[in-house]
Amino acid sequence: MKFDDLITEINGFGRFQKMIICISFVGRFTIPCHFLLSNFIAAIPSHHCDISSLDAEGILWNLSREQKLAASIPAQEDGTPASCHMFSYPQSHLLANSTSSTERPVVKCQNGWEYDNGTFISTLATQWDLVCDNKGLNKAVATIFFVGVMFGAAFFGGMSDRFGRKPMLLVSYISGMAFALASIFSSSFIMFAVLRFFTGFTITGIVIVSTVLNVEWVDIHHRRLVCIIDSMAWAVGSTSLALIAFCIRDWRWLTVAVTSPLLLCTVLWWWVPESARWLIANGKAERAHFYLHKCAVMNRKEEVFSRIKPEALSIIITDQGKKHYSYLDLVRTPKMRRLAMLTGTVWFCVATITYGISLNITGFGLNMYLTQFVYGAIEVPSKLIVFYLLEKIGRRKTEAGAHLLAGISLMINIFIPKDQWIGRTVVAVLGKGFAVAAFSTIVLYSSELYPTVLRQNGMGYNSFLARLGVSMAPLVLLLDSFWGHFSQTILCSVAFVACLVAWQLPETRDRSLPETIEDVEGTGKNRTKHHDKQEDVEKMKTNEPTEDH
Repeated sequence: MKFDDLITEINGFGRFQKMIICISFVGRFTIPCHFLLSNFIAAIPSHHCDISSLDAEGILWNLSREQKLAASIPAQEDGTPASCHMFSYPQSHLLANSTSSTERPVVKCQNGWEYDNGTFISTLATQWDLVCDNKGLNKAVATIFFVGVMFGAAFFGGMSDRFGRKPMLLVSYISGMAFALASIFSSSFIMFAVLRFFTGFTITGIVIVSTVLNVEWVDIHHRRLVCIIDSMAWAVGSTSLALIAFCIRDWRWLTVAVTSPLLLCTVLWWWVPESARWLIANGKAERAHFYLHKCAVMNRKEEVFSRIKPEALSIIITDQGKKHYSYLDLVRTPKMRRLAMLTGTVWFCVATITYGISLNITGFGLNMYLTQFVYGAIEVPSKLIVFYLLEKIGRRKTEAGAHLLAGISLMINIFIPKDQWIGRTVVAVLGKGFAVAAFSTIVLYSSELYPTVLRQNGMGYNSFLARLGVSMAPLVLLLDSFWGHFSQTILCSVAFVACLVAWQLPETRDRSLPETIEDVEGTGKNRTKHHDKQEDVEKMKTNEPTEDH
């Protein structure tokens, strides 16, 4: 008998499973907030050179503020003061002289900058003067964070396969919260960058672990629902970030606000069960029986489970008694090696496409808060459509089809003139919707393809490649400096490649999760067989051997 048969008997989507999903939803809500936090904390408000020292010297004491700025700072084409330069000495005569200010000698700001606080009270730029020659450091904040996420995905994927889902989830909760809160006390940008790296490194464990834990506790028919609920946490977090950032304009308090849900998660962690699949696969049948009994009691199926003994849970037999697995096991056998190559390619491509489109959508005509809200809101219909398609046409067709439509959208935008911003924006939004659909699908798809003993390693490896794709997206967009449609052409090509690769993956709809490497290779005792599920359940209750044992 397979584990999926047993979990179905005790209700594969009862109150026990809903409790797990609700707890993980709180933690996952925090992830998009941190992933997109740099849009607000690293924003650069309007600024110009600080001329207060001239007031102190009494040089411009008898002039109004507008006159002081005109005499001290050259004007830009739009009439606003220049951001990074000032006159080498006050040009009071310009107030009555029509001579262009651009002909006067200028120097870089000598005494710092004065910032417009109309939109932000405080950002990283105002904190450490990350403007003009140092403005690139603001863009580096997101890159540093995602590099941390990339390495954290590999770390937590391997560690949760070795030490279990539950303990590593707690590690991610506590360490992620600690590093995020510590960053607000940074005394220098370097200190902040280091802490931001470790925030990304640790907080990514939440999504890596909770995704697998949720899938491993539900039955076959509810996996797609769990996938959509998990992905909806991203949409809710993205839209909520716009509202939170609109209300909190100081970067320190904004960081505290988006991190605070992790405190609740740490408390709720005590109700999170360990994965029974992982426990059985690692020879811990007693503990697996304990959690399965709790599941049966909460789901009001105690009578069904009452006669099943711990020794009867030896459903999964690991290869040659091996207990510890590593990333090397992803490439030791031919089918696992092929699976890792295909899923890794799809994850890299879909991340590059999604973030490439997100960073390149312009022309909404909205302020940054409304734009952020729209970016999150447009994901909702996309994921609802995915929920329907996963059941109707399956995982493979949904994944490949989403990439194909995303590629077509990108191709159409190549031929739309750039001055037709309404048409380009509509097509770009559609493209992002298809890319989001592909991203949502591959998360569930991959968790169903990898065996229990390597599932977290597989998801960690895939997430690592996805974050590598995220870091590549800004570089792709820079290619537009050579040719206006270069980035769109590259992203379009990547989408079509992902479509072809996804089509090579096996379908997993209505199939039991593989438990061992042998199941994937087709040589294990747990490979799919046509047998009477109810008969196997009855045999387990009486400790009689079944044909799958």
